[in-house]
Amino acid sequence: MQAISTELPSHLQRMVDAGVSGIDIMHGELKNLMLIGEQDLEAAQKAEELSEEAMDSMERTYAEGYLDALTYMYKLTYDLSFAIGIIEENRKDGHL
Repeated sequence: MQAISTELPSHLQRMVDAGVSGIDIMHGELKNLMLIGEQDLEAAQKAEELSEEAMDSMERTYAEGYLDALTYMYKLTYDLSFAIGIIEENRKDGHL
């Protein structure tokens, strides 16, 4: 079976080709982005402490908001995964 060409980064396309669920792919990618976001926030906080410039404060604020958004989406992947799991279990047990 040949992979379908998309605009996805190759590491994500390999997971799609391997049949990994979209939620699992998003969960893993969000975790990676959160780690990078945490590093960016730390760097922005240090820059702000050193310079006390308004631009550095805005960079820190942006980094905080970006990390908050990623964290929200990361939690959403958990919530969706659990909700889907309950539905699938109920279907398997004949409750739906």
